[in-house]
Amino acid sequence: MTNSGAAKAPVLGVRALGRATLARQFLLDRSPSSALDAVRHLLGLQAQNVRPPYYALAARLDGFAPEELSALMADRAVVRIVTLRSTIHTHTAEDCLTLRPLVQPARDRELGAFRAGLAGVDLERLAVRARELVEAEPRTMAQLRAALGAEWPDADPRSLAVAARCRLPLVQVTPRGLWGRSGQVALTTAEHWLGRPAQPAPDAGDVVLRYLAAFGPASVKDMQAWAGLTRLRDVFERLRPRLLTFRDPNGVELFDLPGAPRPDPDTPAPPRFLPEFDNLLLSHADRARVVPPAYRGRAWQGNQAHRTLLVDGFLAGLWRLDGGVLVVETFGELARSRREAVVAEGARMLAALHPGQPHDVRFGTVVRR
Repeated sequence: MTNSGAAKAPVLGVRALGRATLARQFLLDRSPSSALDAVRHLLGLQAQNVRPPYYALAARLDGFAPEELSALMADRAVVRIVTLRSTIHTHTAEDCLTLRPLVQPARDRELGAFRAGLAGVDLERLAVRARELVEAEPRTMAQLRAALGAEWPDADPRSLAVAARCRLPLVQVTPRGLWGRSGQVALTTAEHWLGRPAQPAPDAGDVVLRYLAAFGPASVKDMQAWAGLTRLRDVFERLRPRLLTFRDPNGVELFDLPGAPRPDPDTPAPPRFLPEFDNLLLSHADRARVVPPAYRGRAWQGNQAHRTLLVDGFLAGLWRLDGGVLVVETFGELARSRREAVVAEGARMLAALHPGQPHDVRFGTVVRR
């Protein structure tokens, strides 16, 4: 969206935008922050699978060990819950209790797709019954489908379980999510797991400021893409006197915090190995600051995301673990110095997350997807 004010604002090029976001994501220089402080600053970590939050923090924090995040999860200081964009995130307990109410309207809209399977179902009664079930003992989705289906035999069991997940703040209980442990997904309410009552949704303006601190500079549509919400323009307008404004190369108005880092576009950006679904690649409507146009869509296959490699601050390839070997597949040839930097970063990541194991980094065939 452009307007007369945006037309007069300074332009931030793609590299400038990328460097600013990388700095706030702790991906230019690793942060000495604790895992808890990092999860709070980043407003959560994508956690569709168990390992991504650990890889995300290993890329961002100096001296991170997976046991740190695992201990926070075991102590219930962080939890796994469906929030932003209807996807599972690892949040601090405080953000779990407040961000979930913020995005509840999106969860209510999500139920529209299951309306046919919920014909005749009183959703308020369903929420009460589902809460009773999961607070009596954590339940898997299969167990929830069976229990709710017994009470509403004419409804679609999957739709009933999805309705429970949408209407209630259901967290995944441990051992699910612990490093080096296995466990199926079992659910209970956030209030029951954390021993605290639900909190009111935070002021949307406060969340805008936190989003800009972690992902800015950004447009209104960028934040809406991050949150899975709509109609945030009025919130930004209310905050306009407190914010700086810029334009991207396409003339789109961007907002930012006055004191936030905006490094020189030529600031070195070391290689970084990111997990699948990392929020760096998912939290802007326009991802050009990280994803070159030529590589758009190449970090995905269907609805599944690949683990990604950043080189010079941009998506440059994919990676996977094959036994004890880190296999790196780049989208193009890398100069020798950059290949050496990728190998060094890969070895560092393996040492942090898999200490005591052989560390072998190899380059696979250049990806031509």
